[in-house]
Amino acid sequence: MSEGRAARWGRAKLSKLGVVIATGAVVVGMLPATAVAADVDPRIGLGAGWLDAQEAGAGLQLLAHRDKPEGFFQPTNVGNLSYANSDMAFSGDHAFVGNFHGFNIYDISTPANPTLTTSVVCPGGQGDVSVHGNLLFMAVEETRGRLDCGTQGASGTVNPDRFRGVRVFDVSDVRNPVQVAAVQTCRGSHTLSLVTGKNDPDNLYVYVSGTSSIRSGSELAGCVNGAATDPNTAQWRIDVIKVPLAAPQNAAIVSNPRLFADRETGAINGLQNTPPAPRHPSGSTWSPQPVTTHCHDITAYPAIGLAAAACAGNGLLLDISDPANPVRLDEVTDPNFAYWHSATLNNDGTKIVFTDEWGGGTGARCRTTDEPSWGANAIFDIVDGKMQFRSYYKLPVAQVNQENCVAHNGSLVPVPGRDIMVQAWYQGGISAFDFTDSANPKEIAFFDRGPVNATSLTIGGVWSSYYYNGHIYGSEMARGFDVLALTPSEHLDKAEVDAAALVRYDGFNAQTQPKVTWAPSFEVVRAYYAQALRTGTMQQDTADNVRKFVDRAEKFKDGPQKKAAVAQLRAVSNQLDAADSAQAALIKALRDLADALS
Repeated sequence: MSEGRAARWGRAKLSKLGVVIATGAVVVGMLPATAVAADVDPRIGLGAGWLDAQEAGAGLQLLAHRDKPEGFFQPTNVGNLSYANSDMAFSGDHAFVGNFHGFNIYDISTPANPTLTTSVVCPGGQGDVSVHGNLLFMAVEETRGRLDCGTQGASGTVNPDRFRGVRVFDVSDVRNPVQVAAVQTCRGSHTLSLVTGKNDPDNLYVYVSGTSSIRSGSELAGCVNGAATDPNTAQWRIDVIKVPLAAPQNAAIVSNPRLFADRETGAINGLQNTPPAPRHPSGSTWSPQPVTTHCHDITAYPAIGLAAAACAGNGLLLDISDPANPVRLDEVTDPNFAYWHSATLNNDGTKIVFTDEWGGGTGARCRTTDEPSWGANAIFDIVDGKMQFRSYYKLPVAQVNQENCVAHNGSLVPVPGRDIMVQAWYQGGISAFDFTDSANPKEIAFFDRGPVNATSLTIGGVWSSYYYNGHIYGSEMARGFDVLALTPSEHLDKAEVDAAALVRYDGFNAQTQPKVTWAPSFEVVRAYYAQALRTGTMQQDTADNVRKFVDRAEKFKDGPQKKAAVAQLRAVSNQLDAADSAQAALIKALRDLADALS
């Protein structure tokens, strides 16, 4: 292995994050001698343990952890996937944490002290959840799933009690969720995405990504496991469920879009049907195989009418202006990708981060022998409706053989003027990175624990890491539920943290991205000021004047000198260089605030 790659993985200096162990990194527990040197990333050498592993962080502070409740783990096998935590959703003051065994609801009105409100036992995997108003949608794909949420399973090839598809719960009373609908699908629901239509406020649409085996037509009429020449095959499609919001019990499948069709011939298997090479670039077998017969995850951005779909062998850009009938606009592939897993658009809708879940989430894929382009993110710009590759981003420190680690679920951190994403990497922990320059992404914060098991790979780690109303929440597969906060560093100013915290959602599903706007405020002005300072292009006297005038304007804003506050903001905006992009953004923020105060 080259020294260059070793530097990227194993010897990343903390000065690049603006911290050193002595001054900024949070390290819990005594570290081994190999990890105490100031030029070694504190994630290296963390001690193992299920609920007592050592922890390290920089730019991210763990505020609270809650172990999984009784009944949602197997004490003799803590890595049992049948009890693993999965995806999360948020509504008001509650976090909904999916689990292969059901879901748990936490009260997060005091984020540093989350409390368990309700546990719902409803096995069937993988238990991904999304919430819209008082409705919770849960993905179910395993053959053990039952209509009645029973724990006894559903034996046999054909079983009338079996359920595979999307459950709908009424959670208006979070202490007593009630299942109001159960929409059966041929392949079950591995993941799901909620889509709203600008011209259809009475209905909600659910994009169902089924990745598992196709059930017998004797169990569910219309299910066909046929070749691409069979127009009825359940392969090479997604399912779209229409949910009447006034009558969710009437939810039903309304379309089965063939998103992979060849544009010229109409063949439904028109995208990648074989791996790009006999073996993965690592020399190992493809795991999973990048063959586009289904989508794994679709992230919708209804406000701009687009969605990004990660579909096994391809990344897709979709037009969702008609939610029931999405249309493929563009597709990309990558010879390094083993499995296109999920996607995140930036707030402007001009970039997409696709993840590669090489190894399916259960393998060690962040070792020193694994290239940074394997099991990583691929970042694309959207240019004239087409996706153009810019770079890869991978967790910049190696993990050990006992840790399942690969790119997984994350969301945007709403810092104005920047594209920042916080992302889960299973036992690689959480990494926050800046991709404003899509060709040069860089890590700006992290949090990590040691392996669940010191001697063997026991499945665990952070499944999802999402930003919601000022905090970051983590769904830890084997350990439970985490609440974290961003802390200032040389790469993230306190003003930027404060400006992000101004963004408040009524609810949040990572697979249904909201359009973020920032109302004019002193926090937003100071965030843009910090970014302009960081570029080093602003003269010192100008920088001093901006700070002085903004501070003075804030003192004047609520009193008889309000007009003076407005004048201060406009006057100092004229001292900046509009030809410099960072200063131009600051000029606009200053003038927007002046207008808002007028």
